[in-house]
Amino acid sequence: MKINELKEFLDEKYDLYNRPEFIETDPIQIPHRFTRKEDIEISAFLASTIAWGKRSMIIKNAERMMAAMQHQPYDFIINSDYKDFETVENSGHRTFKPVDFKYFLKSLKNIYTNRGGLENIFCEGYEKNKSVFSGISYFREIFFELPHEKRTEKHIANIEKNSAAKRINMFLMWMVRKDKRGVHFGIWNKIPVSDLIIPLDVHSGNTARALKLLTRKQNDKKSAAELTESLKQFDPADPVKYDFALFGLGVFENFIRNL
Repeated sequence: MKINELKEFLDEKYDLYNRPEFIETDPIQIPHRFTRKEDIEISAFLASTIAWGKRSMIIKNAERMMAAMQHQPYDFIINSDYKDFETVENSGHRTFKPVDFKYFLKSLKNIYTNRGGLENIFCEGYEKNKSVFSGISYFREIFFELPHEKRTEKHIANIEKNSAAKRINMFLMWMVRKDKRGVHFGIWNKIPVSDLIIPLDVHSGNTARALKLLTRKQNDKKSAAELTESLKQFDPADPVKYDFALFGLGVFENFIRNL
């Protein structure tokens, strides 16, 4: 497929899947239940953290998290003491256990009371090297500055170990990207959309390889960077918009099987 044909194909799929109807079956529906900036950030961060496996189960368990916070994430976190989080009703998702959720609540409280909030931390990290990867690395450092169990660290991507950071990149895409189509929020303005990194997973990776947009076999940091660069030839200002196309082709159309 020629470059212009591939762009037309991807633009068509992007247009097909980047619609409000997409929200109904995706974990992004969780933050869409809120209007307050901090509630959107916190609910989006938690929903994206457990975004692996069946989407129906992700949504169900994210809903349990919101219920544990009385459906007021920011107020609950700000107005609770650290010790209060120990009594929070069990909430988890697969390997994300209640002990992990409780630490996440403690860390989020620390971030909003002492560090200026999620946006502030990611933007501070981004400014270090004008890189989303540096933002993720800095965020991880701050997130785990409180005493915690080692096991919890696996739930925040480690860029230093070449992680593709799929879930955090998805969260950042939700927060930063804006296109007036109603799916993404675009409530963060200090990180350029053009610098976002594609949320690389099995589906988008396999589809990208089939389309010859990605050569590396591993789904890691280098592959996420490579795929993002490939997509910039179609839209340098907003390369991650094609996540809709790659995800939709892989999940909804069984693109690889139908080749």
